[in-house]
Amino acid sequence: MVFTSSAPWGRARVTDISFAMMVLIAVGGSSDVAGQETSASGLAAVPTGVPAYLLPGDALQVRIWLEPDLSGDFVVDEDGVVTLPMLGRISTDDVPVRRLRRQLLDMYQLELRNPSITITPVRRVYVLGEVNRPGLYGLDPTASLASAVALAGGANREGDLRKLSLIRGGEPVMTGIDPATDLLSTGIRSGDQIFVDRRGWWERNQNFVVSTVLGVAGIAVAVIR
Repeated sequence: MVFTSSAPWGRARVTDISFAMMVLIAVGGSSDVAGQETSASGLAAVPTGVPAYLLPGDALQVRIWLEPDLSGDFVVDEDGVVTLPMLGRISTDDVPVRRLRRQLLDMYQLELRNPSITITPVRRVYVLGEVNRPGLYGLDPTASLASAVALAGGANREGDLRKLSLIRGGEPVMTGIDPATDLLSTGIRSGDQIFVDRRGWWERNQNFVVSTVLGVAGIAVAVIR
């Protein structure tokens, strides 16, 4: 539609629409400033790979081809012992993960003929906040935080992957973590929480604000007419 200044009502229409746009820009700008809440993640320089040791609350994920009864996620108890089908109680206390994995593979090979075995150390971590399926998940420490959130069904409509926090004992340990960061680099432990926070107010409500402002502008134009 073309706005002209040949008639008084035309000038009023242009002025009114300009005012509405100024209001819209002002609202958006102030909301952006309010939403800029960032904090340093403080990532430590920890090399990626398997964790050095298993701790109580961790688990061993055992996958043996064609042996579903021997496969599963087996939790390390408070005494540093994991109980595995066929092998029984195995102490993980002060045993490096690499050596433990080799030891278990050798033990299984004595019991099974040409076994195909995968053994993965697992951190059991809560993924909470604005996700579709919050809960406790067993995670490979080499996986990224984004992968952990994906296991929980991904962030919901309110969630913001730019606002990831690591919480331990009810207190934030790290905030503003890059979703591509692997779990091991964060020093995550079993029982910790990965928390997905909500998007900012403006991001959640901008469609409503825009439609409201434009609606008010339309009413004002109609009244002026």
